[in-house]
This record gives sequence, C-alpha cells and structure tokens, in this order.
Amino acid sequence: MKTPRQTRLAQTLPASVPFVGPETQERKRGKVFAARLGANESVFGPSPRAINAMQKAAHDVWMYGDPESYDLTHALAKKHDVAPENILVGEGIDGILGYTVRLFLEPGDTVVTSAGAYPTLNYHVAGFGGNIVTVPFTGDHEDPKALVAKAHEVGAKIVYLANPDNPMGTWHYGPMIDDMIAALPKGCLLILDEAYIEFAPQHTAPDLDVTNPQVLRMRTFSKAYGMAGARVGYAIGHAENIQAFNKIRNHFGMSRISQAGALEALADTTYLAETLEKVAHAREHLYQIAQDNGLTALPSATNFVTMDCGRDGAFAKRVLAELLARDIFVRMPFVAPQDRCIRISAASEADLALFARALPEALQAASR
Repeated sequence: MKTPRQTRLAQTLPASVPFVGPETQERKRGKVFAARLGANESVFGPSPRAINAMQKAAHDVWMYGDPESYDLTHALAKKHDVAPENILVGEGIDGILGYTVRLFLEPGDTVVTSAGAYPTLNYHVAGFGGNIVTVPFTGDHEDPKALVAKAHEVGAKIVYLANPDNPMGTWHYGPMIDDMIAALPKGCLLILDEAYIEFAPQHTAPDLDVTNPQVLRMRTFSKAYGMAGARVGYAIGHAENIQAFNKIRNHFGMSRISQAGALEALADTTYLAETLEKVAHAREHLYQIAQDNGLTALPSATNFVTMDCGRDGAFAKRVLAELLARDIFVRMPFVAPQDRCIRISAASEADLALFARALPEALQAASR
C-alpha cells in the first residue's frame, strides 16, 4: 500500500506547531500546573452573561452556526461605527491570519515581520510557500520605520506589526502607526494585530480608516473578553478585502456556541471594565514581584508582564525550567536579545502568590 504523496512544499516543512501547549507539557510531566501563567489567557474568565448565552446555545448545537455570523458582525460594526461589510468574523486571529496569507500571498512572495514577533504568522506563511524577512526589535519595541524600510527593500507583499506587542508587551501610539501606514509600499498590506488593544493606554490605536485597502486590523475575544477557548476573532478593513475572504474562508468555521457567547460578551461592558481593572492590578503586582527579586519589568500594555532576568537567554531558559519544575507555567521570548526575559500572564492573587514564592527559588537554582 502506497502512502499518498504530500505536496513538495509540505514535504519541506517541519511537523511542528508554533506553541507547545500547557496540556502537552502536563501530559509529559504527569501532573497539572499549579498556576497557568504562560498563555496570556484571562483567568478572570468571560462575562457571566456570555456563559449563560453559551449554555443556552448548547441546546441548539445540533444546528450549524450562522455562516455569516450575522448578529455578531452587525454588533461589531455598530461598536466600531463601520459598515457590516467592513467586518470579518473568524476562528481567532490565528485563523484569520491563515486566511489572509492564503488570500494575498503567492508562493515566493515576501512577508516582513519582526524577529521574535508572534510566530503564528510565520507558520502560515511557510505553509503557503511565502518567504519571511525579519528586522530586529529596537529597545524591546517592534520598529515600524524599520519594517516599512525593509518592505520597500524586498518588495514585500505583507507587513506584520502587533501593537501592543507580544511577547514584550510594549506599544506605540497611534501617530507612529499612522506614519507607518502612510509610508507603506504600493500594493503592500499591513496586518495590524491589535489582540491586546483593550489593555493599552488611550491613543494607542490609530483612528479606524476602512477606506484604506492597505490595512487589515485584527482583534480578538481571547484576551480581554476571556474567551480564548471559544476561538472568536475578527478583522476590520476595506469592504472589498473583507468580502474577498468569502472566496476561501471556512463558512461553517464559527460555532453557534462561540457566536452566542461573543455577542453577549461584547454587550457586557461593565464586566469588561471590571476585567481590565483586575488586569491592571495584577500587572502592578507583577511589577512589584520583579522589583522584589532584583529583576526589571518592562512597562506593559497587555495582560502580561515581561521580566528582564538580567543575563542572557540561556539563564532565562534555566529560570523558566526551574519555574516549570515548581509547577508554574510561564513562557519566554524565542529570539535574542528578547530571550533574556520571561513572560508572566496577569492572574488571580492566589496564582500570583504561587509565582512570587517560586520565583526566588527558581532564580537561585538557575544561578548555580
């Protein structure tokens, strides 16, 4: 019996995923983590209204979800004061990134991103035969000017920028992003990943301009709305680009339960405000933990705090391993010099207390 042959491109790709999930690590360890602080999820969870809506929707799960996500699309359009034709709902930002690459990238086309930026885009680009070109971070920030300059140099089809950034938690204000947009090469698409925008200071996001076909902005219900497991994201963009996704997207990709939950989460602005306050408090607690241990915490506009361990990536990796050995799940940036850091999600007081107890032990053990 002959095994069906993969495409030539698929044969060149590693059988890997961008992230090793905590569940995978728990299975290998044979026990669960005491504190899950590495995936930037919201331990504060979704709105009770969203939970109730999802429970009700479960009774109707025998039906497919609305392939147009009509109610959610219109609610998002109203929130952002744009037309429904400017909104695409999809399976988290990760899913929409895959659709975007499929829609706009030919094999051999170039994508410019930052070295060490959110890696899922790179995963999709490789899967569709594109080329990744990177520029370094500058002062622990992604560098919009360098990204645009490199895009001009290599004739990039797509440029990717996360603002606020993952994994560092840093950010740029709207005017700098506006300057970046104005300087894009002709025909080049900017993917502006705003997954953490709800946590950011005022004026971080530039004004929405859905008349510009060179910008596609992406947002999610996974972070501030506490629905990472529901896989709900959306893109905001020029109507012609948004409608083009209908050519290639999975029309039944959004579950009925997820649509119902996201709709109620969006409406519950009181709960969102409470969550943002809890995250801000947790960030302050993490800043203090870093200071207590002689580490430098980077100012964060996200639901996590990145701590500079003060040495190199090898040391930070040992710190990470020692935390894992103490049942604390955290992550670290992949690329130097950002890999000198570890990254800890905002969490409950109980979880942060566990981290605060484990960190000095981990630092001491890593220093031996």
